[in-house]
Amino acid sequence: MKNTLKKLWNDYLLDGCAAFSCEEERELSKIAAEKHEIVNQLLSVEQRLSVEAYIDALCDIHSCFAEKAFSKGCEFAMSFFAEIFFKKK
Repeated sequence: MKNTLKKLWNDYLLDGCAAFSCEEERELSKIAAEKHEIVNQLLSVEQRLSVEAYIDALCDIHSCFAEKAFSKGCEFAMSFFAEIFFKKK
């Protein structure tokens, strides 16, 4: 089951979540890019590398939590569906 959820997560993320789907996402991306440019101008090379490493670590943590939430949601949905389906019979 874990391999199936992993494959589903990878396919789901690549096909459905990586592209902007609304104006809010486009606006947030624009704001992030503007802030990134400001920070890059203010920091030294060493500071910039440290901030980038910090951001990468935060993104990795967020990705792990998002994948775990996705898997737990799928597991819940399937158990909920099974309970309803088998209870009606």
